[in-house]
Amino acid sequence: MGLLDGKKALIFGVANKDSIAWGIARMLHEHGATIGFSSIADLLERRVRPLAESIGSTFVEPCDVQSDEQIAEVFGKWKAAYGDLDILVHALAFAQREDLTGQFVNTSREGFKIALDISAYSLTALVKAAQDMLHAGSSVITMTYYGAEKVIPHYNVMGVAKAALEASVRYLAADLGPRGIRVNAISAGPVRTLAAAGVGSLSWAAAGRAAARAAAHRNLGRVRIKGSDYHAPPRRL
Repeated sequence: MGLLDGKKALIFGVANKDSIAWGIARMLHEHGATIGFSSIADLLERRVRPLAESIGSTFVEPCDVQSDEQIAEVFGKWKAAYGDLDILVHALAFAQREDLTGQFVNTSREGFKIALDISAYSLTALVKAAQDMLHAGSSVITMTYYGAEKVIPHYNVMGVAKAALEASVRYLAADLGPRGIRVNAISAGPVRTLAAAGVGSLSWAAAGRAAARAAAHRNLGRVRIKGSDYHAPPRRL
């Protein structure tokens, strides 16, 4: 028996076989979960559906996360097909290419709005639409990056968006935690994905060193245990 036998997971953001979201999907599938996918229409038939079919997934739906109507349609179809939701994965982000080169100070107003809407607010939009299908024991997972806390050259507005995403995780966790629903952000470090390729002149060596320092020295922060606040001490990993 698999660790996740009988569990149902819906994953937003697979772009291709190198996506972190696809790695998550494969691991969930290997442990027995039923997997569904949603991505932008342009990628669906060419890249996402073949991957979904390779693990036996039949739920593959287009979604523009800037549209509340499209989000509601995806979750309506999921509810009709599966009833509830054990795992929701938000693994998508976007910023205009011109806002990921040069200096952050030159970020356009429109570029800022787009990056924050797609990369940060979309998590709240997805959880809002899914909340009646989430239950005690359900888990919401999103993807963040060290650039939310420290300056990574050319990460620019995406760093600001990831900071907003991490703040959203904390507030969503506060809202949903009393219902037994977990909300977490995972930082996988610098990974050569399609999204990362859009960050102009990203130094993989520098990004890797920064991530290593973060893993070694970052305080794990405040953890709530049985109603009490526990301050986790700094630890080396």
